[in-house]
Amino acid sequence: MSWQSAFACWVVAKRVRPHSAHPTLDVELARDYASRRLWSPRVPKGWRLDIRETIGDAPLRGEWLIPPTTPRATILYLHGGGYYFCSPRSHRAITFGLATRANASVFSLDYRLAPEHRFPAALDDSVAAYRRLLENGVPAQSIVIAGDSAGGGLALATLLSLRDAGDPLPAAAVLFSPWTDLTSSGESMRTNDGRDPMYHASAFPKVAEQYLGAADARNPYASPVFGDYEGLPPLFVQAGDTELLLDDATRVAAKARAAGVRVEMEIWRGVPHIFQIWAPFMPEAREALAHAAAFIESTAAATNAHRPPMTSIV
Repeated sequence: MSWQSAFACWVVAKRVRPHSAHPTLDVELARDYASRRLWSPRVPKGWRLDIRETIGDAPLRGEWLIPPTTPRATILYLHGGGYYFCSPRSHRAITFGLATRANASVFSLDYRLAPEHRFPAALDDSVAAYRRLLENGVPAQSIVIAGDSAGGGLALATLLSLRDAGDPLPAAAVLFSPWTDLTSSGESMRTNDGRDPMYHASAFPKVAEQYLGAADARNPYASPVFGDYEGLPPLFVQAGDTELLLDDATRVAAKARAAGVRVEMEIWRGVPHIFQIWAPFMPEAREALAHAAAFIESTAAATNAHRPPMTSIV
């Protein structure tokens, strides 16, 4: 473990973990904390950031990061945050890091959040965003869907939904510490309770209830660990060994492999939940993003992917 990772674990243990023990969720506090991140990466030199309020005719928001040269792939990114907070802006350390390492265009979706918009609103938005990419001329074989935590679970649920609907599937998916089981039945919810520096296990049922409303937590579109993985594209999965969500990742990997899906799984030691967001400060985060980018380059077909006209540069 690097000293940077040890420091990151100490920070989240002091600033984040105590809040997860509260009997109720403070949605506004979480959203305020995420909006006041002390550091966010600059737009890479030569790249362009395009903030979109809509995608075509659909009321979908998000932001494009576009390389100065022809991209090798297009990444549809779904941020984490328990389905109720965070945004594309809060996760730029990941999206910018992936984009620059893979020389890929990234569309980071600002999907609707709970509790104002409960399940399946986020899934409806991610499926609509993927279909909009196809309508705009981006070949399915050049698209990789990626996400972290709740966004990782959402990415996997999006694959299940697209396959079940008969849509062309993307080239692959990248899942960072995916939250795939909203029933909290994974063994690591018990074995890693007290070891996870970021969360108490008691937080997850509260967050799940807020997102699900009256929906069944075992619905595969909400908890994709319960889904059928037959016919899915290759998966790349990373998680930390002390995470409460470790089994959410390992069970997905095992189930996908049993269904004949190509899976690359990495378990990192001594890192906090979604440690990739600590790039470029943490060497483990830099290395993890490099591994994910290499996977994206190996699975997404080279293409003259759609590069949207720039309308709002930040």
